Parts: sequence; structure tokens; C-alpha cells
Amino acid sequence: MHHAMKRGSPDLAHIREIDVSYSCKMPPSELPVVEGPEEACKLFLDSWDKSKIELQEQFRVMLLTNTNGCLGIATLSTGGLVSCDVDLKLAFGMALKARARHIIIAHNHPSGCMLPSEQDKRLTERFKAAGVLLDTPLTDHLIVTRESYLSFQERGLL
Repeated sequence: MHHAMKRGSPDLAHIREIDVSYSCKMPPSELPVVEGPEEACKLFLDSWDKSKIELQEQFRVMLLTNTNGCLGIATLSTGGLVSCDVDLKLAFGMALKARARHIIIAHNHPSGCMLPSEQDKRLTERFKAAGVLLDTPLTDHLIVTRESYLSFQERGLL
């Protein structure tokens, strides 16, 4: 026969308080504005480690304001030659903390081929669905190479 262990009341002094804060060091008027995939690609490439773009796949997220000001870009994952794992919780955690209104995701294809794989399409759908639930929509997914890009939004894949 099992006996339930009686627990005392919790010691509230040992419960950690969670605090979420964010501050942007740049005034909103000085944020770079992203008016379309070309500007987004330029900002992504300007911040990309050029020694890795043709070496290993990286997945990044751009956080944007309601007026398309770029709050920042973060690397979510670095993988191998043909793939990398991406954690949606990490991407949307950053977006929510920074109070981003929408996001653009990007990854590189070290091979230089810009055609999206089935895995790329599935991941885009997952980001799209999560963005709807969290009221932080995905507005584009870019596949970038050193010389060019493919926009899921422009190709009707989003």
C-alpha cells in the first residue's frame, strides 16, 4: 500500500521571480527600414560571417517593428553543409521579448543553389503557424547565397 507523502506549504522565499525586460539602444527613427526582400537580404548579408556563408548552413531571424524598422538580427542555429536544426521557441522568445511586430527568417545554402527543399518548406509552414498564434507573423523566408537570394514571399511560397 502506498502512502502519499504529506507536503508542507511551499516556502515562498525559495520561489524565483521571473522578470522580462527589453530596451532598445537606438531610437526608432534611426532603425534601418526593410521595405522588401532586397533590403532584408542586404541587412542579413551585411551581418553574416562571410567565412561561413559557403561553408556551413546558418539560420537567422530578423525582428521588425510595425513600421518595418529592423530591431536586430540573431543567429538561431549553425549546422553542417546541408542542414541545421532550428528551435522556434528561441526565435519567437526573442521576438516577443523585443516586442517585434513581425519577423523575417533566412538561411544560407552553402552549395549556392537557391531552390527550397521540402524541409525548408515545412519549416516555413511551422514558422507561419506559430507566428499566427503568437500575433507575430512571418512575413518572408529568404534563402541567401553570397551573390543572391530567393524570397518565399515573392515566389508565392508563403
